Amino acid sequence: MRVLFMGTPDFAACSLKGLLDMGCEVVGVFTQPDRPVGRKQKIEAPPVKKLALERGLPVYQPTRLRDGTAAELIRSLAPDVIAVVAYGRILPKEILEIPPYGCVNIHGSLLPKYRGAAPIQWAVINGEAKTGVTAQYMAEAMDAGDIIDARETDILPGETAGELFERLAPMGAELLCGTLRHIADGTAVRTPQNEAEATMAPPLTKDMAELDFAMPGRLVVSRIAGLDPWPVASAEIAGVRYKIYKAVFSGEPVSAAPGTILSAGKAGIEVAVTDGSVTITELQAPGGRRMAAADFLRGHPICL
Repeated sequence: MRVLFMGTPDFAACSLKGLLDMGCEVVGVFTQPDRPVGRKQKIEAPPVKKLALERGLPVYQPTRLRDGTAAELIRSLAPDVIAVVAYGRILPKEILEIPPYGCVNIHGSLLPKYRGAAPIQWAVINGEAKTGVTAQYMAEAMDAGDIIDARETDILPGETAGELFERLAPMGAELLCGTLRHIADGTAVRTPQNEAEATMAPPLTKDMAELDFAMPGRLVVSRIAGLDPWPVASAEIAGVRYKIYKAVFSGEPVSAAPGTILSAGKAGIEVAVTDGSVTITELQAPGGRRMAAADFLRGHPICL
């Protein structure tokens, strides 16, 4: 089966590697254009491009998909199926209709929940107990195509979005490989999604970083985990703004107003929330490095 792969980040590179290791005939790779990254804004190729070039695959980085040029290129590659994993672009109908076996997408949630750009992060932010990966036939509407198969996993206590990405990436790769096998042998199923159960997972933004201690404590803690590695939660403590990486919740009643610093010591920095307190255990001061709150407080005591 001739496969055209479309993807961009590490999550997608894991699936591309899985296809190549399986022996799939990958006729080409579409990925996002090279972009500046890091503080120095150095131009870098996306992970999928790097892997594709290492494996000697032709790489295409179109800036437009709706002017007919990309569709013409895809027709010349004559793929039997297009496999899409975290490409970051919506495919127009003209492209969706090209491959005879359709366009298959691996999505980082249990569809129809968390359609959109940031399903893994929102599952953590919202304190979900479970998530997974779904294989679907792509449709014009975002992440609304018929489901082929899915894999489910628990979200571990304290697990960050970044850590969950690392666990789901190989699950997605395995699911994609199995899905293409089923498509090739004619055993793939199609299950329409229940629109009544659909929820959205829009892109994260920098202004989401500000913590609101008036929220329930469990949601404060899950928000911190879901915003790691980007944009990273932040809060002003004793007049200084810190990046917050880890915290634990205590449901013991407190009389102080949400946001009040209750203690700062070996356990970390305890802050009142609407239904108890959260103790910040890992943070980063301006210009400093990420470290345990207890270690930071030894050299930088906070006056209550």
